Formats: sequence, structure tokens, C-alpha cells
Amino acid sequence: MSVEHDPVQRADFDQVMVPNYAPAAFIPVRGQGSRVWDQRGRELIDFAGGIAVNVLGHAHPALVKALTEQANLLWHVSNVFTNEPALRLAKKLVDATFAERVFFCNSGAEANEAAFKLARRVAFNQFGEDKHEIIAATNSFHGRTLFTVSVGGQPKYSDGFGPKIQGISHVPYNDIDALKAAVSSKTCAVVLEPIQGEGGVLPADLEYLQAARALCDEHDALLIFDEVQSGMGRTGSLFAYMHYGVTPDILSSAKSLGGGFPIGAMLTTQELATHFAVGTHGTTYGGNALACAVGEAVIDTINTPEVWAGVQAKHERFKSKLLQIGEQYAVFNEVRGLGLLLGAVLNDKWKGQAKAFLDAATEQDLMVLQAGPDVIRFAPSLVIDDADIDEGLARFERAVAQVVRG
Repeated sequence: MSVEHDPVQRADFDQVMVPNYAPAAFIPVRGQGSRVWDQRGRELIDFAGGIAVNVLGHAHPALVKALTEQANLLWHVSNVFTNEPALRLAKKLVDATFAERVFFCNSGAEANEAAFKLARRVAFNQFGEDKHEIIAATNSFHGRTLFTVSVGGQPKYSDGFGPKIQGISHVPYNDIDALKAAVSSKTCAVVLEPIQGEGGVLPADLEYLQAARALCDEHDALLIFDEVQSGMGRTGSLFAYMHYGVTPDILSSAKSLGGGFPIGAMLTTQELATHFAVGTHGTTYGGNALACAVGEAVIDTINTPEVWAGVQAKHERFKSKLLQIGEQYAVFNEVRGLGLLLGAVLNDKWKGQAKAFLDAATEQDLMVLQAGPDVIRFAPSLVIDDADIDEGLARFERAVAQVVRG
């Protein structure tokens, strides 16, 4: 039985929504796999994945089943009680990672907020209030709360909201000497994305992450990896730290963890977790049964050798065609990234024009992303069909041709 709704259109956005977004001119209403349909029935191929969220595409049967089954059982009881899906998902995350303890929340920003608060609490408890400094990378992105936006290395997102949280400094990404110069006895944490997402799909050098790990060990600081965008299979490993072989003390996850349902998680060790004693941190919705049931279905579906092999093969398929397009139309100077988080970097002639390519792609019935003004970002489903990759890249090539021909 379908419910009759009042008709809505894109123009309604400007009448009822806060203007902090400028969404596309069309409204998607249905998705299946890596295809999306708008209100008028136009079919688009989805290479954006809800910004690296729809790890299994749209309406994946395993996720639909998990959500509907749980919806008929229990939605929400708060953290005054625990629930079965939360315990099952936590066990699976612990079994699959370095972590021994999990804290569930609703978003990547909240997972990072918990990570940064935990790092400061650990240092405060063990060494006193002087050890509170957090070192992060320029051009990093860690969320939109006041704390996470202050740790993020993009002033355009943190300026204009009053006094910033103190004790945070930023150093250039992939610069070992700058990191060495910054870390001191006052450092409580070094926070890094193994692949800078919003900062341009820029993977860390292995030596850089190894140096960060060694510096943290030397100075009694915690290493925090923000894997909100790089985690849950994006790189072809469950988390990117596994790809590098460098283990953090705290890891944040969200985005793909729920495959489209809002959930975040902070993962850490048993010893560090003891510093979040009862009452020190909390969330009303975090770890609710619906989100965790979906998260469990996500990890069950993606954490298999077949999916990891598929991600690597699809990476090669994307990269070779993108390099060919870049060469043919003289638009990219490199294609970088790991697994199915890819960035096509515009060359000097086209610098600053990522939005033009994104808009042209939309006209060609393709959804892509940008990562800053100079990089076109692709974050499709990990199980996208090869036929959808090929058709989507054919549409992308038409979009590139359209921009180049003006």
C-alpha cells in the first residue's frame, strides 16, 4: 500500500530549508544498485555513493532485509539499556580489527568528537592538564562540530564561529619533518586521515604513517586515524590502516559503516576505553538497534575475500579508463587514491574547475563528486557491476568532452 504525499519540487528547498546547501536541480526518488531515478524518471549512474556512504549501492537486499526485520522488532531504547544488534556489531568490529572496545554514535563527526575527547581525557588522567595538544594535518577534514572543525585543517569551515578550541595545531600532510618538529611532551594526540578525502583524495605515504606511529610512541601521545571516508572496505581492506600495516590507538568510522543508514563508531583498546567511565560521554541515539542491525549486515556482506578482490579489480578498471580520458582530453595530471576512493586531479589548465566537470557529468546522467576545486572524486559502491562502471565512464567521457569543447 503506497501513501499519498503532497507534491514537492526542487524549488521548495529554497522556501523551507536553511541555505547551507546548494543541491542539484533534480530530486532523486529511487535507487537500485548503482542506478538512481529522479522525479521525472531520468536514470543516472551513481559514482558518488552518497559521498562514500552507499558501500553496497542502493536498496541492497541484505540491508533492506536487516532493516525491515529489525523495524518490526525494536527501534530505540536508549543507552539506559543495551540491545542485541549493538552487541553483535561491536563483537564483529572487535573480531575484525585491532580494537577491543567500541563506542557507537550517529555520524563521523560524533565518532571523531568521541576520539578527540577520549585522547584528551586519557592524557589528563595520566599526565595532567598540560598534555592536551592535538596535532592534525592541513587540508584535513574531521566533521562539523566546533571541536572537529577546529581539528580539521581547513579554516574556511572553522572561521566565523567565535573563539576556536585551543591547543590544536596543523602541519602539512605527508611531511615527516614538520610532524617531528610539532610533536612534543604536550602532545596528547596526532590525528590523521590515512587518505585525505575532502582534501583531495590524497593517500598518506607509508613512511609518514610509520613516522607518526613512532613519534606518538616516543612522546606518550595517541595516534588517531580518521577512517570515516577510507574505512569499511573503501581501500580493498576493511580499514586503510590494514593496507598500510600501521595500527592506531583510536579509529573513527561512519559513512560506509551503515551503508546509508546513519551510524558512527569509535574503536579503541580496552586500556584506553577505561578512561571513558560511566557518565563521561554519551549519546541518545548512538548504537540504536536499527542502525546496528544494518551495520551488521554491511560488515557481513563486505568483509569477504571475494569483495576485496572485486574492489581491486574495479579500481584498475576505473583507473585505466580515467587515465585514458585524461590523456585524450589533456585534463588530468594524475589519478590517485586506493580501492574505490579515487581522485582525478585536474592539470594546471583546468585547475579550479572541478565543479564544471561535475555539472557536465550530471547533464550526462552521471553522479560524481569533487574533493576541493581541483579534484573529481569517485566513491561508488564496492559491488558496482562492471557494466555500470563502463557505462558511467562512457558518460563521464562525454562530460569531459563537453567541458573541453566549451
